[in-house]
Amino acid sequence: MNVLPKNIANLRVDYSLKNFDEKDVQKNPFQQFSLWLNEAIEAEVNEPNAMTLGTVKPDGRPSARIVLLKGLDENGFIFYTNYKSNKGNEIAQNSNVAIVFCWLELQRQVRIEGIAKKISSQQSDEYFNSRPHKSKIGAHASPQSDVIINREVLEKQFAEFEKLFSEQPIIRPEHWGGYLVEPTSIEFWQGRQSRLHDRFLYSKQSNNSWEINRLAP
Repeated sequence: MNVLPKNIANLRVDYSLKNFDEKDVQKNPFQQFSLWLNEAIEAEVNEPNAMTLGTVKPDGRPSARIVLLKGLDENGFIFYTNYKSNKGNEIAQNSNVAIVFCWLELQRQVRIEGIAKKISSQQSDEYFNSRPHKSKIGAHASPQSDVIINREVLEKQFAEFEKLFSEQPIIRPEHWGGYLVEPTSIEFWQGRQSRLHDRFLYSKQSNNSWEINRLAP
């Protein structure tokens, strides 16, 4: 039985907002990413720092979810999570990950492949301490990815930690912190008319320089 809308095969957009030529490509992929991210923010793209994070299960099957970019420097891309979550356990088994940013309003996407590594406890503490009060409590209250009977269980745990931390400072739980994704490749994709999209791939070399190549769409 076909449960898809009848017209889904006919849904299409002929991309024509922007182009991405060789003369526009920055030599450093982090500078290029910062430029595009800033344009996404200025264009008021919904959740411009949202990214799909792909990991690998122990049996080799892929797994993906949306997380938020919370830091960027010349070493890579930073996000925060529960280290005991599914993604945390998968990264512990296989640190190869993939990231995708999709900015539909600008008809752009960025694909990243790299290695995920835990950041320092100090850096995780600094970010945790900057979070809203209830978000800090949530990091303690939620056994992320565990099976729970109902929502009431979660709300009860939240209430218990809320009471506890009304009497003492909230410290970062050891099972919560950040990862740095050090990229080995970064691809920038700009939608173009007739599906002749602009794609440029940055590949990291052994001397830490970046090779840039245009890819066919």
